[in-house]
Amino acid sequence: MICAKRAAARLPFFVSILSLAVAFAGPAEAGIGARPAPEPASGVSHKHAAVAGHFMLAAAHPLAVDAGYQVLRRGGTAIDAAIAVQMVLNLVEPQSSGIGGGAFILHYSAADKRLVAFDGRETAPAAARADRFIGADGKPLKFLDAEVGGKSVGAPGVLRALELAHAKYGKLPWAELFQPAIRLATEGFPLSPRLHRLLAAVRLPGRNQAMRRMYYRDDDTPKPVGTRLRNPALADTLRRIAAGGANVFYEGEIARDIENAVKHAPNPGDLGASDLAHYQAKQREPVCAPYRQWKVCGMPPPSSGGIAVLQVLGMLQKLAPQRLTSDPVRAAHLIAETERLAYADRDRYLADADFVPVPVAGLLAPAYLAERAALVSPDHALGHALPGTPPGAPLAQLADDASPELPSTSDLSIVDAAGNAVAMTSSIEFAFGSQQMVRGFLLNNQLTDFSFVAERDGKPVANRIQAGKRPRSAMSPTMVFDRDGALVLMLGSAGGSAIINHVVKTLVATLDWKLDIQDAIDLPNFGNRNGPTELELGTAAADWAEPLRALGHEVRLIEMTSGVHAIQRTVNGWSGGADPRREGVAKGD
Repeated sequence: MICAKRAAARLPFFVSILSLAVAFAGPAEAGIGARPAPEPASGVSHKHAAVAGHFMLAAAHPLAVDAGYQVLRRGGTAIDAAIAVQMVLNLVEPQSSGIGGGAFILHYSAADKRLVAFDGRETAPAAARADRFIGADGKPLKFLDAEVGGKSVGAPGVLRALELAHAKYGKLPWAELFQPAIRLATEGFPLSPRLHRLLAAVRLPGRNQAMRRMYYRDDDTPKPVGTRLRNPALADTLRRIAAGGANVFYEGEIARDIENAVKHAPNPGDLGASDLAHYQAKQREPVCAPYRQWKVCGMPPPSSGGIAVLQVLGMLQKLAPQRLTSDPVRAAHLIAETERLAYADRDRYLADADFVPVPVAGLLAPAYLAERAALVSPDHALGHALPGTPPGAPLAQLADDASPELPSTSDLSIVDAAGNAVAMTSSIEFAFGSQQMVRGFLLNNQLTDFSFVAERDGKPVANRIQAGKRPRSAMSPTMVFDRDGALVLMLGSAGGSAIINHVVKTLVATLDWKLDIQDAIDLPNFGNRNGPTELELGTAAADWAEPLRALGHEVRLIEMTSGVHAIQRTVNGWSGGADPRREGVAKGD
């Protein structure tokens, strides 16, 4: 492995992260309009970019990265390594992702120069009804009342998606890829400072007994940092899946245990073994669009991430045809305004395209994006944006979405020695999902990503709950290709509905401002979700607050715990970066 120190010199127009606030008061009791942090901040660990000539990976925990690294050293493919990484993340970063949740995967095959998308998003049970999260008073439930327990659990998709991708692009045996996680679950691993802090923030009444025994002492305080955590139940589950494939999870004892846990949890749910047995991962076509001399590609619906990122980039190119300004306030203004417009369209049109006609081509049409970009003033904020009317928009008028969407996510990027690549984002939704542990893994609460309200003023919401439907997501695994079709960048992030903004920031920093990948990730987070313009608390972005207010922005300084993991092609091979706001690293040979 070759590690390179980041260049001491910085581009003058942006400064790197200064510091992040570490204190966390816990998410407030929130209705659909509030946005508690998906995962609170836990401090900053400054990192250096990793540089390698043959292969590279970046993910959210060193033990997971090491598992994938060993797979790549044995000649495994990018998807082989992704499986090993995800299984270890399930163990060491249980608050964020795992086999009880879902995933979106972009896979690039170097041999045939083909990019495909694998959709492992969760699905609503067959018994799901539109009023699922409406209380007895006829009003939407507060988010935390909907999140904890069985009602929020959808049919998990991670294993089916990984199995589908492995069947097409894997090389090493499926069972071999589970061994690092099985070993760590059996022998134990040290409880990290970040996991400890998040465990302290979880609301006590939600934890089931299995979760309490795993992570807490008798007085309900988290086990100390450094405690060797063992998870024999997960080790047994993974052994079964390794030996028998994903069917072992979706049929038989494990499926029945999931059904039993959901039905006997607080806020009992209706996810049944038959829902699991019928779950299917899907291969889909990515969405792609030009940005300057590059082609940028992302996930199609039910993720909104790919379309929203491409909309923002398309509008920025209309506003700044050559290169986005390097002035931080002006750049933040233009980015925030274009994001505001993209989020307005997202809330109106984006949902599971198997259930709702999503005007994908219209939303990305150059003429439509030019029309939207014309709404942006260089001198004054637009304020709350209305959705546009893209070509091909549904004839039936839709209402805007009302979902809190607070995914607790994890992201990984991998490129193998043959040039195959994976950008994957996985999630169990809020921190620790539904807080229901089964056989050593936590179940998701992804159904709260649906709109809590099914219609407004008689108009249907595209992202309303329907049986078998996949909730809309902001997850945005992304790949960038140069004009010759060579892969030059892959990335994604955690961070709830702000994932889109974190990915846009990193793309603009690398493509327009030519920052190296680690410096791009380190930049202060900022953006707009069609509300206040949000600036990352405790960073240099605070200096932009007053100038942005002078332009008419409502400004909020908040914690913005992204989780960007990215790999960039350089003249020396590959450069990998990991978000300093989390525990991840980049590593390669």
